[in-house]
Amino acid sequence: MPPIVPSRVRLITSTDIENLLPELMDVLRESVHGGASLGFLPPLTQEEGRRYWRSLTPEVRGGSRMLFAATVAGRLVGSGQLALSSWPNGRHRAEVQKLMVAAAWRGRGIGGSLMKALHETARQLGRPLLLLNTRRGDRAERFYRGLGYKEVGLIPGYSIGPEGEAYDNLVMYQLLVPSP
Repeated sequence: MPPIVPSRVRLITSTDIENLLPELMDVLRESVHGGASLGFLPPLTQEEGRRYWRSLTPEVRGGSRMLFAATVAGRLVGSGQLALSSWPNGRHRAEVQKLMVAAAWRGRGIGGSLMKALHETARQLGRPLLLLNTRRGDRAERFYRGLGYKEVGLIPGYSIGPEGEAYDNLVMYQLLVPSP
């Protein structure tokens, strides 16, 4: 296993998105082309990636989505998101979305650092219930289980791969304990 490396995780503002667009696109594209289940199919074009990241700007600006970047030596190597429920009966929950780490940095604690930041932010916002979706059997499933996420249910054939193959989806949750 590669050595754990210290990373800096920070919140990305709506104005940061455009400045970080090339790096965000690189991590997304590499993740999708590596088989990550992020809603896209390879080949992911530059225009699709650019359109996706720019589409987040209104939500980030409005505060309904929190976008995080993990950097090592000033270079963006990972990203993750918290989508905040705006419904009156759901203001205690958030959804973890699009957690991704560049291939060269996987297994070095970057994903864990991102999740720690997402968890801490959720706590600070009074959102102790976190939900997420992941592909059944993927490395991501083991990662989330290792962080204490529990399976709610399975949706068979939820997504398809580049060759039309069906993949099952797991819905998972975690109830965060308050920070000491």
